[in-house]
Amino acid sequence: MLLNQQVKRILVSLNQPCKKQGFFYMRILITGANGFVGCYVAKYLLGKGHNVVATGKGGCRLPFSNNIHFSYYDMDFTDAGSVKTVFEETLPEAIIHSGAISKPDECELNKENAWNINVQGTINLLAEAEKLNIRFLFVSTDFVFDGERGMYTEEDIPKPVNYYGETKLAAEKKVMAYSHLWAIVRTVLVYGKPLTGRDNLLTIVKRKLEKGEEYCVVSDQVRTPTYVEDLAQGILSVIEEKAEGIFHISGEEVTTPYEMACKTALMLGYDVSLIKEVTAENFSQPARRPLKTGFNIGKAKSVLGYHPVSFGEGLRKTFREND
Repeated sequence: MLLNQQVKRILVSLNQPCKKQGFFYMRILITGANGFVGCYVAKYLLGKGHNVVATGKGGCRLPFSNNIHFSYYDMDFTDAGSVKTVFEETLPEAIIHSGAISKPDECELNKENAWNINVQGTINLLAEAEKLNIRFLFVSTDFVFDGERGMYTEEDIPKPVNYYGETKLAAEKKVMAYSHLWAIVRTVLVYGKPLTGRDNLLTIVKRKLEKGEEYCVVSDQVRTPTYVEDLAQGILSVIEEKAEGIFHISGEEVTTPYEMACKTALMLGYDVSLIKEVTAENFSQPARRPLKTGFNIGKAKSVLGYHPVSFGEGLRKTFREND
């Protein structure tokens, strides 16, 4: 079996771009590639010449089908057999696991499904990655913290307050037990222009206000929101720098979802009064949210050379035409 894998890896590598200036391009498998973050990660990897093995449930919704270094596989990572088949077919050299149920309320209301996707799915991927001795990068969240203090570093002790955070922390622990190279990238409230139709806070605000609808947004949750292209670039840096361990990748500006929504409305020329300010106390949701998260990104700056754009610039880029 090992010999067959080695032969197949050689055959697959014939389609790889060559080594350039001491840097080896890689064949990288992405989970959740149809999603908001996964799509941008695929875009950035392709832009640097890597071969991208994009995976998701169902058909491909990514606009990269004409790129010779792009391939797509329908893979359900909660099904160990599906994962095994795709790994044996593609023999990736690294994996970026961005697929997940990321909506806290969905996780709270269907805990069995959340565990199966966020934890068992990660276990299935780690098992196949182990066989190939490949790098494993896991995309996680600020919701692994309790929100009592905010501006968390990588050394702070996680303590989730909802089931979504619990599943992501459980998956992190599985990744940290992986016997080969691993990295965890935690991020905060990602926003930007969707490439595959998946909304985020800013695009929801636009959609609601252009219809003249009111939209309730919390004002007592503090975050350091992350522009999606900054996150994708940060993930790319972790892969290319062969960085190990946990990295906090987010923006630097401390703000609230309500402030973000108001700034979006003002920039787009919509009626700001349609944005209704609410708090956790008077806005009932199935899953409790941590009040203060936000990251100290000093490690990412020093190790990866990471420098995020301002929220104002990220906002302009989100709605810039023909971008």
